[in-house]
Amino acid sequence: MTLRVAVVGGGPAGSSAAETLVKAGIETYLFERRLDNAKPCGGAIPLCMISEFDLPPEIIDRQVRRMKMISPSNIEVNIGSTLKADEYIGMCRREVLDGFLRNRAAQLGATLINGVVQDITFPQEATKPYILHYMDLSEGGPEGTPRTLEVDAIIGADGANSRIAKAIKAGDYNYAIAFQERIRLPQDKMDYYEDLAEMYVGDDVSPDFYAWVFPKYDHVAVGTGTMRVNQARIKQLQAGIRARAAHRLEGGKIIKVEAHPIPEHPRPRRVVGRVALVGDAAGYVTKSSGEGIYFAAKSGRMCAETLVEVSRSGQKLPTEAEIKQYLKRWDRTYGATYLVLDLLQRVFYRSDATREAFVEMCADRDVQRLTFDSYLYKTVVPANPLVQMKITAKTVGSLLRGHALAP
Repeated sequence: MTLRVAVVGGGPAGSSAAETLVKAGIETYLFERRLDNAKPCGGAIPLCMISEFDLPPEIIDRQVRRMKMISPSNIEVNIGSTLKADEYIGMCRREVLDGFLRNRAAQLGATLINGVVQDITFPQEATKPYILHYMDLSEGGPEGTPRTLEVDAIIGADGANSRIAKAIKAGDYNYAIAFQERIRLPQDKMDYYEDLAEMYVGDDVSPDFYAWVFPKYDHVAVGTGTMRVNQARIKQLQAGIRARAAHRLEGGKIIKVEAHPIPEHPRPRRVVGRVALVGDAAGYVTKSSGEGIYFAAKSGRMCAETLVEVSRSGQKLPTEAEIKQYLKRWDRTYGATYLVLDLLQRVFYRSDATREAFVEMCADRDVQRLTFDSYLYKTVVPANPLVQMKITAKTVGSLLRGHALAP
């Protein structure tokens, strides 16, 4: 047999999965509803993603080598002095990154379908195919043309509101909302953000997350994230970050407004039968940093690699137990990262006092080095025991000085 796989969703998760499958000779169909989609997102990617996913220089709008952490009382801490000369955080626009990854998968042989999957007919026998019911949007009409496709396995990479997740009863999760304005600034203001990104914390900009000003190609992305899913509240928080950064955004013109849900923890079920979830559909966004692009792409690739392996490059129908090896590998590789970032959010994002302590702690070079190494290379870097003791002491000291340990 030749395995047929449908990948639903053409973002970093789905495109990376499709590329891996088609390189192994597996018949692959990649569904994307909007080929010009620009997901609202800070757009920061770690250095390791650029090399691991062979991203060309034109994908990166800015190489950020300096960051400012800005506390609720507007104390600014400069971060970046520990970076090596060739290290940086890449800033990209999602429509550029996603389009590149999706087109590369198609050029390698994946069949790209401009359509939206509406339903799945599940097989009544273990070896029978799944039937995808979708609306083909390739002819440009708003409604589309109803079509079906038989496949042997499905990878759901269709985001936080995943229809594939609903179809397999994957379970719900809490989610946050990311709200972002793209603002084109006067040249002198853009020069200020040449290689600089800013992160603001405080109840006025987010009660449980942070707000950002990130530089892009010819504008800055100004946004906030929160789990308080209330339109009036989100607008209030966005006004908060606009007010905090007002002197740096003066004269700017809003060119786009975006909003999107962000999952807050993995779904209870991520593999059911021959259907697997990756990226936001699986819930792979980190706490504290809210990062999801790298983990989306990595989960898509890891899931596809597992499918290739257990199907013997498409010559065997895989079982649910075999596909679940992907989950074991994922949790073993990144489980500790998610736990650490979850703990950081619980400790430091619960009040303005703890946020002040967090920003103070960020001034320490050992903390900066550990943080950047973990972010850039996606590992929970073990510190030298003496350095770890020093960081722990500084953390407790910062919390005490800010009265952040009070109940």
